[in-house]
Amino acid sequence: MENTLRLAIQKSGRLSEDSLKLIKECGISFSQGIGKLKCEAFNFPLEFLFLRDDDIPQYVSSGIADIGIVGENVLLETGEEVKVIQQLGFSKCRLSLAVANDFKFEDIRSLEGKNIATSYPVILQKYLDEKKIKAAIHVISGSVEIAPSIGLAEAICDLVSSGSTLLSNGLREVEVVLKSEAVLIGHPQMNDNKQKTLSELLFRIAAVQKAKDNKYILMNVPNDAIDTISKILPVMKSPTIMPLTIKGWSSLHSVVKEDDFWRIISELKQAGAEGILVIPIEKMIS
Repeated sequence: MENTLRLAIQKSGRLSEDSLKLIKECGISFSQGIGKLKCEAFNFPLEFLFLRDDDIPQYVSSGIADIGIVGENVLLETGEEVKVIQQLGFSKCRLSLAVANDFKFEDIRSLEGKNIATSYPVILQKYLDEKKIKAAIHVISGSVEIAPSIGLAEAICDLVSSGSTLLSNGLREVEVVLKSEAVLIGHPQMNDNKQKTLSELLFRIAAVQKAKDNKYILMNVPNDAIDTISKILPVMKSPTIMPLTIKGWSSLHSVVKEDDFWRIISELKQAGAEGILVIPIEKMIS
């Protein structure tokens, strides 16, 4: 069908899990099946292609896939000409430089003339050029952390999440080269029908993402404190107020950002709020 979007997703791993979770939260159902590399959604014009992550930008650039979900680090390393449609806020990590614990590192100039092992030579070279540092880059496809201990390189440039892998290999992080997260990319040219489908998908993604950042809050408040508490709450418009069976009390309902709630919780209690409940929101549409 002309309006069916082909979506390229990593076939396995954390990025794949997070991507499929987002699609399901958008109300789109499908059945992948074990080892299946292609499937279609049951209730939305969407077809899935399950690929290696570093193949996704090329598939989208060539038009085989209309859109794809990939890490920014992979996208920048491949250099494929695609449109970055939206940052997705998950699968966050950083590409960092690390050295052995006994290496004397003062700043990036400490790596002048040194050897650096990495799986991301393009990003690393650009970073070194920006810093005006000349170093020899050794490209390794895997197990980059072992390079310093076997004498291949004085430093590495690799993805870091918790830092536990570096620690277990006697390394320490010294410079962040790039902060990365999952992004939705698209082919530069799509027909009008596919653009319409993409707009509907983006609408659903926005509703899911906004819901994650906000919570539905309920509390019992004395009527004479409603105005004070309403001013404390950073609500979308105004809170919903319903009378309780207890005279002089009401139930106040609102939507707040989770971070704002923890900041204002003491103010709400001091103003007289009781029985405060915080409830997750599944979808949120402005």
